[in-house]
Amino acid sequence: MKSMIKFWPLITASLFLFSCADGGSDDDPDPQPINNAPDKSVISAPVNNLLCINNDVLFQWEAATDPDGDSVNYQLQLATNNQFTENVQKLSNIVETSYQLSLNKGVAYYWRVQTVDSKGLSSEYSNIFQFYTEGDGVLNHVPFAPKIVSPNLNQTIQTSTTQLEWTASDVDYDPLTYDVYFGTINPPITKVAENQSTMTFDVTLNSSTAYYWKIVVNDGKGGISIGQIWNFKTD
Repeated sequence: MKSMIKFWPLITASLFLFSCADGGSDDDPDPQPINNAPDKSVISAPVNNLLCINNDVLFQWEAATDPDGDSVNYQLQLATNNQFTENVQKLSNIVETSYQLSLNKGVAYYWRVQTVDSKGLSSEYSNIFQFYTEGDGVLNHVPFAPKIVSPNLNQTIQTSTTQLEWTASDVDYDPLTYDVYFGTINPPITKVAENQSTMTFDVTLNSSTAYYWKIVVNDGKGGISIGQIWNFKTD
């Protein structure tokens, strides 16, 4: 009988602790719902590489959806270079899938659209389209800025050679030539190719080195476009 009297306090204490631990779970807050980014916009007009006769330009894109069912709006970005750092215009909170702007004449423009949901979460940017507004008495238009194909920006290459590749276009359909600047200095100052008609160039690499390159596009009529500086590195 004595041993039973001593054991009861231990049983009582254990039941009390178990009851406290179990009851605490009812006070846990509900997990917050996860918000997913809306779908990326698909732009349609003005189409890529277009020469716009009228400088009142109607921008159009397809309607985007949100995986959570949130309402969406759009941000239209416009610039005079394809890095969106020069003469940038940002038009936000557009609820329709079109927007009209009156632009300067005789200027190359680059544009893209981003989808934003009602909670403020943004999608990736759409593809970039480029177009030209016709200028008064303009007989020749500067080529569009070149676009990188490979190596990818900031890519790490594990071979001793690689091929630089890019694309470029001209609204006048002039035959284009390219000067290639390449080296380990930023910005690159060594011209390794001049007036070549192909959009590739092979280079030899050293290990554990950062490389920088850019392309200058020439249309043969005085129109010159200087591309941005691209970079990659080797193991």
